[in-house]
Amino acid sequence: QVQLVESGGGLVQAGGSLRLSCAASGRTSSNYAMGWFRQAPGKEREVVAAISWSGNSIYYANSVSGRFTISRDNAKNMVYLQMNSLKPEDTAIYYCAARYGNGVVAERSEADYWGQGTQVTVSS
Repeated sequence: QVQLVESGGGLVQAGGSLRLSCAASGRTSSNYAMGWFRQAPGKEREVVAAISWSGNSIYYANSVSGRFTISRDNAKNMVYLQMNSLKPEDTAIYYCAARYGNGVVAERSEADYWGQGTQVTVSS
């Protein structure tokens, strides 16, 4: 199994930036795909960005494309989400998710492991 812990959330003004981190531990010797999801109050959890083990396959939701960047450092077992030009509608709890194997985690049903989430609040 892999355990995931997110960090880096907080309160930021519209137009600002935040960098989220997700630390993976446990059985990290096997390849695992990663994704960032978010859930706003009253809404379903949705994918934000996803990345393959090699980093060669990356997916972004249309709502964040051009503003967010996902990356990973396998030597450190870390995945990052750089969020720029933040908008109030980006306010949500952000979760990282993982599954073993190739590809990306771009659907909730594809994830086998979840972190506890980190709150991001963007004020207008």
